Amino acid sequence: MPMRNAVGSSLVAVTAFGLTAAVNYALSGLVDWALAGVFILGGVAGGIAGTLLSQRLSAMKGLLNTLFAGLIFVVAIYMLWQSATR
Repeated sequence: MPMRNAVGSSLVAVTAFGLTAAVNYALSGLVDWALAGVFILGGVAGGIAGTLLSQRLSAMKGLLNTLFAGLIFVVAIYMLWQSATR
């Protein structure tokens, strides 16, 4: 699978889970809409920046693969650290 498809498909999964959780919290009345708006705007800006960056990095396939793998490791280490400190 090409790296752009891998990144895109992972984002679809994250969006589906996030949307499900957001709807549940919204229906329960537990959403701070001002804060949610900030996160939504940040996500849109990050999505646009990520799209532009991936287009520039697509010519350097090895670098894009390395950056994506590094990001996955950083998230995994953060999650392990969070679970160990609780």
